[in-house]
Amino acid sequence: MTLSAFDLLLYAGGLFALFLTPGPVWVALIARSLAGGFRAAWPLALGVVIGDVVWAVLAVLGVSWILSIYGGFLELLRWIAAIIFLAMGYLIIKSADKSISSDSRLTRPGAVAGFLAGLAVIFGNPKAVLFYMGVLPGFFDLSHLTTLDIVLIAGLSALVPLVGNLILAVFIDRARSMLSSPQALKRTNITAGLLLILVGLAIPFV
Repeated sequence: MTLSAFDLLLYAGGLFALFLTPGPVWVALIARSLAGGFRAAWPLALGVVIGDVVWAVLAVLGVSWILSIYGGFLELLRWIAAIIFLAMGYLIIKSADKSISSDSRLTRPGAVAGFLAGLAVIFGNPKAVLFYMGVLPGFFDLSHLTTLDIVLIAGLSALVPLVGNLILAVFIDRARSMLSSPQALKRTNITAGLLLILVGLAIPFV
C-alpha cells in the first residue's frame, strides 16, 4: 500500500464535494423518492455505485498505462485536476441560484428500473466523467499504486456517494424543500463550490 491516510482523506473530500453539487443523480433520487419512497430510491443508489466504481477503476488503469509510457504526465494531471476543481467551484458559485430540472424517464417504478436508471444517470453524468477521468488522477501517484490502493480508491468511490445518496433518499422531504427554496439552493451551491475550490487548492501540494 502506497497511499497515506491524508491522500485518502483528500480524495474522500473531493468525492463529498462532488456529491454536494446538485445534478442528475440528485434529481433522479428526489424524483424516485417522491414517487415511491425509499424503496424506489435505493436501487438507483446501487446503480450509481456500480458506475462510480467502474469510472474509478477505468481512470486508474487507463491513466496508469499512459504513465508507463509518459512518466512526466502525472505532474501535468495534478495541475489539471487542481484547475478543474477551481473552475468547477467558481462556476457553481457563479450560478448558485439556478435550479435543476427533472427527467421523468428516470422515475419509472420497479427495482430493476431504478437500478438501470442509476447506471444511466452516472454513466451519462458529465460531472462524474470529468471527475473520474480528469480529476481523480491528480489525487494519487498512479505509477506506484498497488492492488490494495486500487481497491481502497474504488471502495471510497463507492462508499462516499452511496452514503450521501441514501441519506438524501431517507430525508427526501427535507431535500425537496431545500431544492425548492432559492435561498437554500444558493447556500448549498456556494458551500459545494467553496469545498471544490479548497480541494483544488490542496491538490498541488500533496
